[in-house]
Amino acid sequence: MTQNPLQTTDHGAVRVITVDRPDKLNALDRETLRSLDEAFDAAAQDASVRVVVLTGSGPKAFVAGADISQMAGLSPAEARDFSLLGTRMMRRVERMPKPVIAMVNGFALGGGLELAMCCHLRIAADSAKLGLPEVTLGLLPGFGGSQRLPRLVGRAAALELCLTGAPIDAARALQLGLVNRVVAAESLEEETMQLARKLAQGAPLAMRAILDAVMVGGECSLDDGLEYESAQFGLVFASDDAREGMAAFLERRKPAFDNR
Repeated sequence: MTQNPLQTTDHGAVRVITVDRPDKLNALDRETLRSLDEAFDAAAQDASVRVVVLTGSGPKAFVAGADISQMAGLSPAEARDFSLLGTRMMRRVERMPKPVIAMVNGFALGGGLELAMCCHLRIAADSAKLGLPEVTLGLLPGFGGSQRLPRLVGRAAALELCLTGAPIDAARALQLGLVNRVVAAESLEEETMQLARKLAQGAPLAMRAILDAVMVGGECSLDDGLEYESAQFGLVFASDDAREGMAAFLERRKPAFDNR
């Protein structure tokens, strides 16, 4: 029987999804991509889950890349299908209606960095290494790296990373805006979970609207984005959570959001 490539654990309203292939440095093969797609779909549908943390098993790697041993034998048509499989899964993560935090605990290379980039927030250990080394294999990023990286760090920095294939350390990634925070490796889990628990206490409908507005706005004109933001503002204003939040502010108390 094939071992499940993922571990999933719940800590209150925070679900931790761990890619669990440490012997392969958590490399992404077809089964792992499909399992991730199913796991994020399940998290999106589960009302008890408010935040998702994604990480890799073991101290060495978040995800070291796609599984080259599986990729090497692909035909061109099969390679395109493999790319589309990964792209669809990562798009699902990116469009999750709940915050997703990548806890980058080691190597995040190739498909691993692409997976981290589709998460909404990224916290990296100070020992992490990040990069897109596909060019050194005679390839290019196939899971959205050539599209998301310029949006995060700008075209010039993205081209340097993609064309050289050289990894960067966590400090450089923070400087470029590729990660949100860098913390000591021994504090990574504690600080990531602290942020996740804080987000889990927030207003779920408002956070979903923020995620939608930022993602949609980043893919359309400013005028269209502003119109979409106003529409979302009106929808959220009709929620019980919005009334509770404003009442709590006026009454100088902590709000109690119930996702309605």
